[in-house]
Order: sequence, then C-alpha cells, then structure tokens
Amino acid sequence: MTSSPEESSTPEIPEEPEKSADASESLVLHATDNHVSWITLNRPETLNAITPDQREHLIQLFSDASADPAVRAVVLTGTGRGFCAGADLRGGAGQAAGERVAGDVARVVRLGAQRLIAAVLDCEKPVIAAVNGTAAGLGAHLALACDLVLAAEQARFIEVFVRRGLVPDGGGAYLLPRLVGPQRAKELMFFGDALTAPNAERLGLVNRVVPADDLHKTAREWAERLAAGPTRTLALTKQLVNASLDSDRATAFAAEATAQEINMTTSDAREGVASFVERRSPHYSGS
Repeated sequence: MTSSPEESSTPEIPEEPEKSADASESLVLHATDNHVSWITLNRPETLNAITPDQREHLIQLFSDASADPAVRAVVLTGTGRGFCAGADLRGGAGQAAGERVAGDVARVVRLGAQRLIAAVLDCEKPVIAAVNGTAAGLGAHLALACDLVLAAEQARFIEVFVRRGLVPDGGGAYLLPRLVGPQRAKELMFFGDALTAPNAERLGLVNRVVPADDLHKTAREWAERLAAGPTRTLALTKQLVNASLDSDRATAFAAEATAQEINMTTSDAREGVASFVERRSPHYSGS
C-alpha cells in the first residue's frame, strides 16, 4: 500500500547499466547486459511507489525474462533514496467506502499486488533485489520475494500497513513467517517499526549488507555469477525450494526426483558431468 516513511538520505547507486533515451524517460528502466536483465524502478520523487501501469510493466518484464534465453539472471533495484515505498494508490484509484461493492478490494489485491509477487516467485531466472533505500509495505514484500537480497547500509524494511490501519497484502503474511518464523513476523507486522538493514540481515531477511557505493557492483558480481551458471538447473532448484515450504516430505522428495530427471536432459548437466570427469572448469550455455 502507499507509504511515505520518513527517510534518511541514501546515495544514488553508481554505474547503472546503459539505457536507451526512451528507457531513461520511463518509470521502469530496463536493460539487458551480459545476460543480466536490470529492472529499475524510476519514480524517485515518490520513493518509487508503484502505479498500476508500472505494476503491469514489471509483471511483463519478469514473464519476458523467464521466456528469453538471452536472460539468465535478473536484478531489481530503484533510483534515488528509496527501493519501493509500496503501491501508489493516490489520484483517485480507490472508491469511497460507501461506494464499494463486496469483493472489490479482494479482486484488486488478487489481480494487483499478489500477481506482482507471484511474477517474482515464479520467474524462471534467479532474481536479486538490490535494495538501495527504504522498502515499505508492498515494496518490502517485493524485495523479500526475490531469491537473493542485497541491501545498502542505509536501507530499511517497514511493514507499514498497521500504521494505516490496513492488513498486509502482496503476500506478506505468506512470505514473512517462512523467512523469520511466525512470532518475528507478527512483531514486524503488529508494530510496523522500521527494520534497519543490519537487523534485517541478522533476522535472515537479507543475504548481505554492503556500503551504498558497493551495492551496484556487488549486485552485478552476483548476477553475472548466476548468469554464467546452469540456468535450467537454477530454475529447477528455485522451484524445489519454493515448493518445499508448502510440501510434506513425500511430495518434496517426489518433486526432487522429478527435477533430477528433467535436469539430466539439459546440455548444462551433461557439461557439468563431463567437466568433472575431464578435470576442467565447466562452460554452461544456459540450456
């Protein structure tokens, strides 16, 4: 949901990938560089709060990344002082309470925030969140849905919904307990306090905290390592881990065996075995 958290100054991320003139004017910047799809939220004046049009664009970009063999990893980040302040519902997007029809709000959540989070979770390429500033509400859940999370030292994560008298959306009540357990999740959601990047790392919400000036460099290094890896293997591994959180042991074991069967048909699996036998470094093509 929309949030306007008080924000300390966070430096801009340096050395962004080159973009076309048209893309530089967009509210969502996109460039593919060295098999990495860079997706950058670009409404710094609103701390990158997401409009419905931006949300649809993001969903399409994640879908495109899954289908494009030239893309082997994705980085999601933002410009300015914020990563994402949530969904921007200003400008008359909602109806007055007396005008609502039963089911309208649930429909908006299902077709909006939940579709966006699902697009990240279901993306067939590994997704890295490079959290450059405040991630609040849906923006926090957008980061936590990513496979790996890097955060600048100044970044903050805020379950802002309770401050507005709102129930968390964007899959927050699904994601957070799986990452930190139910008690910690309730603490974050009940109080809505800002969580610093170092504390988020200690809780297991963040993989690595780095100086702001190193965020883009670190994201590039991680993404390019993933992009050089066995792409289909990573996709199947992501599916196994995500599904295991909702599976019993028998189902998880069966899914693992099926994934192994599928993976052994890939050229990268054959290359991995051959390189081991031949005592050389593997060269993965992503197929």
